[in-house]
Amino acid sequence: MEQACCPLLLLLLLVSPGLALAVKDAKPCRRLILYYHDVMFDGANVANATAATVANATALGNFQFGRLVVFDDPVTADEDLRSPPVARAQGFYFYNMKSDYNAWFAYTLVFNSSEHRGTINLMGADLMMEKTRDVSVVGGTGDFFMARGVATFRTEAVEGAAYFRLQMDVKLYECHRE
Repeated sequence: MEQACCPLLLLLLLVSPGLALAVKDAKPCRRLILYYHDVMFDGANVANATAATVANATALGNFQFGRLVVFDDPVTADEDLRSPPVARAQGFYFYNMKSDYNAWFAYTLVFNSSEHRGTINLMGADLMMEKTRDVSVVGGTGDFFMARGVATFRTEAVEGAAYFRLQMDVKLYECHRE
């Protein structure tokens, strides 16, 4: 048994660095540049708000630690909030670091247009002080069936606590339907 395992182990050790390089240099099978617009409910903007705090921050630290926000945000193909949405971002984020601003996102991009139908599921840490940050694409449905990849966030605009806009560069590396 040991003699049969050694050649297999050796083969795996020789092949795995090549696989790692192949994945790193892979080109996405689909790429979408989208803009996520978050309009926080302030108690008076019921008609325009797309996000609301459902659990307030704790007293641990000065960086909103523990605050939970649920959202149904418009996603557009350009930077203009007034542009027709190409999708909705539906999910939540919560602040999970006591020493700096950091949020953990879990949401679904819901597409229902003539161009795209289906969903893309995203989750991961948003290290907000970084210029760009990546979250994982962990699945999808419809046109994005079983999608896998990465979405790179870049903060484009912040208007206090009332509004922020992210550019999402969504790169899919597993595409099962075109």
